[in-house]
Amino acid sequence: MNKQLTWREKISYGIADMGFNFYWTNIATFLLIYYTDVFGISAGAAASMMFTIKIINAFTDPMIGAAADRTSTRFGKFRPYLVWVPVPLACAAILTYTTPDLGHDGKIVWAYATYLLMMVCYTCINIPYNALSGVLSADPQERSTVNGLRFIFAFAGGTLVTAATPAMVSWLGAGDDKLGWQLTMLVWSIFASGLFVLTFLNTRERIAPAPSQKSNVAQDIRDLSQNRPWVALFFLALIIMITITLRTTSAAYYFKYVVGRPELMQGFVPAYMISAAVGASITPFLTRFVDKKKLMMILMSVTAVLSSAFFFVPKDQVTLMFALQIGMGLALGPKSPLAFSMYADTADYNEWRTGRRATAMTFAAATFSQKLGTAIAVAVIGSLFTQLGYVANAAQSAGSQAGIVWLMSFIPAAFAALAVVVMFFYNLDNTKLVQIQAELEERKAKPA
Repeated sequence: MNKQLTWREKISYGIADMGFNFYWTNIATFLLIYYTDVFGISAGAAASMMFTIKIINAFTDPMIGAAADRTSTRFGKFRPYLVWVPVPLACAAILTYTTPDLGHDGKIVWAYATYLLMMVCYTCINIPYNALSGVLSADPQERSTVNGLRFIFAFAGGTLVTAATPAMVSWLGAGDDKLGWQLTMLVWSIFASGLFVLTFLNTRERIAPAPSQKSNVAQDIRDLSQNRPWVALFFLALIIMITITLRTTSAAYYFKYVVGRPELMQGFVPAYMISAAVGASITPFLTRFVDKKKLMMILMSVTAVLSSAFFFVPKDQVTLMFALQIGMGLALGPKSPLAFSMYADTADYNEWRTGRRATAMTFAAATFSQKLGTAIAVAVIGSLFTQLGYVANAAQSAGSQAGIVWLMSFIPAAFAALAVVVMFFYNLDNTKLVQIQAELEERKAKPA
């Protein structure tokens, strides 16, 4: 169970997250501005729709996690979803980025239906993929390595999307942004599907619940609610996602309406992604010397300071903007592999404490908190824009510009600081994890 994974399997697992970011980064970075400036609905309507769908979709996560935990095939519980779902997800994404010839109300209905379909399909493949990292190996350090590689690919995918998508839209659409977005998502979907299949073919599930385990969804939820380290991670994921989404979504507006140079987005978010990939790559090294809990607190403290500093950057100091963005990438890069490694640890803790294992449900409920955090962030942006009188494709008022700057600085900084406080409640350290793994191995070695 603690067998060291081959580099082929580690890389094959990680590369799928590049495919996920062909979708996720487009959603996080471009979807809101696509809805307001291309699709043709107001910021308030778009934000309200995205918030509503995120909430609905968040509640589907535990159901999908429960289904994955109870899936049984000769390929395992979680791997089959990597070949079952890619085509429906691709179709849903293309429809989401399609602008129909409908009136305002018709477009709203279309946006609700297609975005919900895309997010449910995304969840159906992403939650089993997340859970897969918890059953490749029981070794906490191996998990850190696997998740570190995963997020190197994730940030690489995000970098590629943010750098290439605007150019792809322009080139494929030949001046028609509506067609450009539709064809761009077709291209990204094809590449993502290929990566998902590659992961399916080159990974193996090694950890399974005891054959005698009996539980239901209600029991799984009760177990999680009484799992203190998991509860801390739940709120941590929610807060970090708010922090990141506020800055990522606001960046397009910041460069378009505050700096007056929208073309800088093609370098700004990739600068973050590349530096975050560097941060993710050194995570296994850092966790050899610093406990995961302490490391997470340090990283979020640095993020809060750097985000606050962004408020004081003059709009003509592009170099300083990029320097702070790179610094935040280095600080936030390790948080993703750290968090997902810690989720797997809490699944072990739950099995050690209760005798029951629900790996997919553990990750599904964590994904629930991330989606809730994204929804809250989008709602904050939409509400603030509405109050400040944001008008798409027009010069913004001083109040509207100030609100965009706050969304890039003090507001996400406050949430990053709150994340540090939450980590005080996480009570799994390296010593405890070694004890848990030893006792789990001892239990499984005993005859039934």
